Amino acid sequence: MALARPMQNDALSILSQPGAPVAAQVAVAFAVLVTKWATRCRTRRALAQLEPWQLRDVGLTPEDAYGEAYRVFWRA
Repeated sequence: MALARPMQNDALSILSQPGAPVAAQVAVAFAVLVTKWATRCRTRRALAQLEPWQLRDVGLTPEDAYGEAYRVFWRA
């Protein structure tokens, strides 16, 4: 049985190259955007759960953390 060879190039980098089909470029851009939004949502939810002493450890006030934690996910 032959072993599968690992891909030489990252699939996303191939799809996001200028010569790739437009639909592939749009799909990759959309996937990147949704992933970024999901990450923001998850990290802001985690920030909202931190205790005041943990916020002090990372240099945030509870007010700063609240402002960031409840910002909508599409805003950076």
